[in-house]
Amino acid sequence: MSLFQDKYDVVVVGAGHAGSEAAAAAANMGMKTLLVTMSLQNIAQMSCNPAMGGIAKGQIVREIDALGGYSGIVSDNSAIQFKMLNVSKGPAMWSPRCQSDRMLFAETWRLMLEGTPNLDFYQEMISGILIENNKVVGVKTSLGIEIKSNTVILTNGTFLNGLIHIGDKQFGGGRAGESASFGITEDLIKVGFESGRMKTGTPPRVDGRSLDYSKMDEQPGDVNPQKFSYSDVTKPLTKQRSCYMTYTSPEVHNLLREGFDRSPMFNGRIKSLGPRYCPSIEDKINRFADKDRHQLFVEPEGWNTVEVYVNGFSTSLPEDVQFKALRSVVGFENVKFFRPGYAIEYDYFPPTQLKHTLETKLVEGLYFAGQINGTTGYEEAAAQGLMAGINAALKVQEKEPLILKRNEAYIGVLIDDLITKGTEEPYRMFTSRAEYRTLLRQDNADFRLTPKAFEIGLAKEARLKRMEYKKESSDNFVQFFKETSVQPKEANPILEEKGSEPMKQPDKMFKVFSRPQLEDNDILQFSKVDAYIKENSLDEEIISQAIIQVKYSGYIEKEKNNADKLNRLEDLIIPENFDYDKIKSMSFEAKEKLKKIRPVTISQASRISGVAPSDISILLIHMGR
Repeated sequence: MSLFQDKYDVVVVGAGHAGSEAAAAAANMGMKTLLVTMSLQNIAQMSCNPAMGGIAKGQIVREIDALGGYSGIVSDNSAIQFKMLNVSKGPAMWSPRCQSDRMLFAETWRLMLEGTPNLDFYQEMISGILIENNKVVGVKTSLGIEIKSNTVILTNGTFLNGLIHIGDKQFGGGRAGESASFGITEDLIKVGFESGRMKTGTPPRVDGRSLDYSKMDEQPGDVNPQKFSYSDVTKPLTKQRSCYMTYTSPEVHNLLREGFDRSPMFNGRIKSLGPRYCPSIEDKINRFADKDRHQLFVEPEGWNTVEVYVNGFSTSLPEDVQFKALRSVVGFENVKFFRPGYAIEYDYFPPTQLKHTLETKLVEGLYFAGQINGTTGYEEAAAQGLMAGINAALKVQEKEPLILKRNEAYIGVLIDDLITKGTEEPYRMFTSRAEYRTLLRQDNADFRLTPKAFEIGLAKEARLKRMEYKKESSDNFVQFFKETSVQPKEANPILEEKGSEPMKQPDKMFKVFSRPQLEDNDILQFSKVDAYIKENSLDEEIISQAIIQVKYSGYIEKEKNNADKLNRLEDLIIPENFDYDKIKSMSFEAKEKLKKIRPVTISQASRISGVAPSDISILLIHMGR
């Protein structure tokens, strides 16, 4: 008698950030789902820093929440500090970030998953993928058990043939203290997938009791912290833990250089590329030789633990070199190690082999999400997991897929970048990667995405109602600004104080408040505004939303128009079996790239590197446009 008599709708392999979101999404959409992992104790483990969000990543967490994913709720319920980054810039750049309690984060995730109907769990290594006639039919475990499924989502993180490096020592593993996974890469290469190797690293973890915080700069959280989730199920923090900041020095750099000949990064042991935007400390010293110091953020790992994460000191140097150098950092003179930093190499599959749904082009019903696609970062992984879970469920239900456009979500930018441009190095999201970041703000992800998620049965009605109330209230508030006049005698003192031209006659608030010199707090000083807020019991979220709509209305409008132009090209579909070889006048490189990636629309074709605007014009002529 087999352990698994039933055929599953969705099997998710791996239970990190991507796998957990994928399993939750598929199960919440009514699919019979199985989450298989090598260790049920390590579900949604934060393998690297104990934090969620950050520049452009905080926007992604809010988008996941707006779609009905779990990351925002888990982050809120396990946060020890909350900060809104970039508030000195415009709202398109505001990015929420929280420090998390590492153990509480994983526990919260596990309990939420266990409370999700339709979701089963199983602990074992998956060693093979079952494929028949280019269609996935299930997976095989290391004990030889076959588990049948209509769709399979691979979220293997850094575990596929994972190799850990510390100095000149190397050993197999997917994360410190956990074994690597074998068999999947080989199965996929057999059916024609292309694979590559990537590297990532992590800093040492140290004993907080051995640090002297009085020598470091304290980094507290926001005075009025916000939260990630748009829902009412979480509350902002009332108590927070501080982080600290210190710096490396020329002495630290010299001590690190002593070990460079034993560094796997420099002596050729590690051949793969690491994340450009999260370089190791040896990489920083090497690449930025003119800098005599680098910031180190000293981050507590939770409410009660003494373990501390040294952000900015990622390294694969020998453990004795790491220790000696870290002892020379101010505040770290008596540091004790919990564990040294290390680098890890793992298999990934270039994401140009995927469709926009994250389903592979080669094998029907097989989806890839997370680091297997060459990305780095919890948030990027979770977003892909969510989309793969949604699209696998929609496929089983024989419904249209959910594909987010570049002007609808950072998640849309992320997936389109991956499958259109591919990536040679671990990909991370930045606000600069989005052309329409004024539209894709952290404050409006619910407006953009919750109706879509409700439509497919993922976001619950309570979420939609909350979103509709916020939208209606903020729209009414904007309308109030458009209809209400302000007198010069009330406005001029504030305008003059801010160095803005005084008013000569009454004018509508909308026009006066859109002046760049005026800040949010200035607007709230006007008596009619204050009275309206009190009368309508508006919360901070609604006030902030309306003020952004007023202050940035010109920019938002302009960007909407640009996005509409782009979408017209998005609507021009390239036939699936289009023969590029018959176009004689197109460059050889463009032809090669178009044949390989097989873009779905003209707009996607125009974003492929190596495809010039002239190639697009020729393509349009051949399509009879």
